[in-house]
Amino acid sequence: MEVVNKNSVLSFIERYKLHHILFWACYHFVWWTVHTGNPSDVLESFKAPHSVIKYLGYVIYQAIGIYFCLYVLMPKYLIKGKYFKFFTYVILIIFAMAVLISANYFFAASFSNRSAYALFKINPATPVTIFKKSALPSSISAMTLGMSIKLAKNWIASQKRQQLLEKEKLETELKFLKSQFNPHFLFNTINSIFVLIHKNPEMASESLVKFSSLLRYQLYECNSTYIPLKNELAYIESFIELENLRQNDNFDLELKLPKLLEDTPIIAPFVLIPFIENAFKHLSEDAAQKKWIALRVSVEKEQLYFELSNSANFEIQHHMPEGISYSGLGLKNVKRRLQLVYKDAHSVIIKKSKDTYTVKLQLTLAKEVMESLKKISV
Repeated sequence: MEVVNKNSVLSFIERYKLHHILFWACYHFVWWTVHTGNPSDVLESFKAPHSVIKYLGYVIYQAIGIYFCLYVLMPKYLIKGKYFKFFTYVILIIFAMAVLISANYFFAASFSNRSAYALFKINPATPVTIFKKSALPSSISAMTLGMSIKLAKNWIASQKRQQLLEKEKLETELKFLKSQFNPHFLFNTINSIFVLIHKNPEMASESLVKFSSLLRYQLYECNSTYIPLKNELAYIESFIELENLRQNDNFDLELKLPKLLEDTPIIAPFVLIPFIENAFKHLSEDAAQKKWIALRVSVEKEQLYFELSNSANFEIQHHMPEGISYSGLGLKNVKRRLQLVYKDAHSVIIKKSKDTYTVKLQLTLAKEVMESLKKISV
């Protein structure tokens, strides 16, 4: 029970970032201790209301200023390369923090019977001493520390993510070369084309060209981290047409793909095809049941919407309770790859109903972001 309560407290602290407040409180306590030379004197000072208010002025004003820089100015200006604006605003915020902290000395003195000059040993002729010797240096050091920690965390996270992406890229390329075209698909497609040679030579010739294009696409055209979306959709269309050769008359296919211009967004290769392979693999094998696949892909501004449904395989349904999402090893791999490549810029839902499998995928295809990532990966 104590462990559960401890975890709940830690979760609450993490959720509302209370540990950040504790960090800055400790930071200013340490500097106050260094200034006075005795932690006991600092603790004794907290008995006086004016000392507490002066201390809170440093903690609150600097925390507000620092987090405004970290979470507003950095994403808006620093990350986008607008360095002059960023550092101009940072300097202004540092001065604003120092001014507010200096003013807080006089506010704290109002809780005492003494004047601020006498209470904090300020020369009335030089009231800017607090600003120059205490508030401003403290604000500069606190801002420097906060930005250093944030930039260091971002750099470490970026390095870890880059390493995972590189590892995933190598593993994915190896898997594609060895097993993307599984033997069943190869043999079945070749046999279907062989049968067509006698029945419909023209269709057989077209199918062979498509089959050759698929092999070439996988071996030579997908070595980059990102590829044009129109190329990936053309690959999907050819793949479906070849798979359709193996189906009999008891099969319906609904295919809706967008017509893209040359200025197309880019996408990580082969993040869509595993879902389509899975749909053909798990079509219903009941001869009395109508087999069907419906694929709809649309692009709206920077969003790709992918929706795929197919008739269920009752053999799988027998082993899986209704309402539980189907997720094979291939789907787990592609989910992992989506998480690494797109992180929070995607959502995927895979559901199984009584007689239907459904996949809904949404990706953010921001061309500016993707192009920059593409250049980094080259």
